[in-house]
Amino acid sequence: MPRIKLKVDEDNVGIRIDSYLAENTPLSRTAIQKLIENGEVFLNGNVPNKKVKTELDDIVEFEYEEKTLTDIKPQDIPLDIVYEDEDLIVINKPKGLVVHPAVGNPDGTIVNALLYHCKELSDINGYYRPGIVHRIDKDTSGLLVCAKNNEVHNFLSEQLKDKTCYRKYYAIVNGVIENNEGEINAPIGRSEKNRQQMCVTSKNSKEAITLFRVLERYNDSTLLDVELKTGRTHQIRVHMQYINHAVVNDSRYAKKVIDDSGQFLHAYFLSFIHPRTKERMEFKTRMPQYMRDYIISKGGTYLD
Repeated sequence: MPRIKLKVDEDNVGIRIDSYLAENTPLSRTAIQKLIENGEVFLNGNVPNKKVKTELDDIVEFEYEEKTLTDIKPQDIPLDIVYEDEDLIVINKPKGLVVHPAVGNPDGTIVNALLYHCKELSDINGYYRPGIVHRIDKDTSGLLVCAKNNEVHNFLSEQLKDKTCYRKYYAIVNGVIENNEGEINAPIGRSEKNRQQMCVTSKNSKEAITLFRVLERYNDSTLLDVELKTGRTHQIRVHMQYINHAVVNDSRYAKKVIDDSGQFLHAYFLSFIHPRTKERMEFKTRMPQYMRDYIISKGGTYLD
C-alpha cells in the first residue's frame, strides 16, 4: 500500500483539500471525502475538515488502496529529449500528452514515460508526480525540465520562486493587438463558478505577471512572444482572455474554437541555472507544425 504524500505548490494554493486531492491523484472527489471523514487524510500531521483550503507548502498525506488506485507503471512512451545528464532531463512535450497521472488520466503520461527512461526521479512532489518540478497543460506543447533527485528538485523549485528560471512561449491569440508590447499584471485565482477554470480575481489569488511582444499580425489574430514572470495555472490563457484576446483554439477560455486539438501555445524557451555546475543553461525549440500551418494559412511569414 503506497503512502501518498503531496506538497502544495503555488499553483494549488487556496483550493479545498478534497478538490486538491481529486485533481492531483487518480481518486474521485467522493472517495477523497470519505477518506477525510474517516480521518485517514492528514494535513501537516492533523486531520482536516474537507472544506479547509490549501496553503503554500502544506504537506498532505494518506494511505489508501483500492482497485481504482494502481501503482504507476513505467511505459515505453517516446520522449523528445532536448538535454539530459545525471541530475536532470529537459524534454519537448507534444500537445495532447498529460504531465502526470490524475483523475481521467491514470497512465500514458510524461511521468509514466520518465519512469521507463530514468533510473531515479525526485519524490518531493509526491507519489504521482516523481521528477515533476513544473507543469505544462495537456494541450500546450514545449519545454519541461524534470529532476532526478530531491536536491536538484529543490534547487530548480527555488529558481521558479525567485524568478531566475525564465520561460517564453509562442502564442497565437484572437484579434489584432495594436500595441507592439505590453505587460499584464493581474492576480489569478480559482474561479468560484467553475473549479476547473482560473480567472483574474482578488479572492484567494496570487500575483501574476505576463509580458508579451507582437511578432506578427494577421487579419483576425496575432502571434506573440510571451514571457512568464510568475507561474500560475493557465496563466497565459487566463491573462489573454482577460484582455479580450484569448488564445486561438482554447476550448476553455476562448468563445470559439477551430477543433478539439487544443490551444495554440508552445513553450519554446527555457533557461535556468544548473544545480551542480551553477552555469546558466538555455534551451530553445522550434515552433510546432500545427502553429506553422496556421500562420501559413493566414499569409504570415514568421515561421521561427
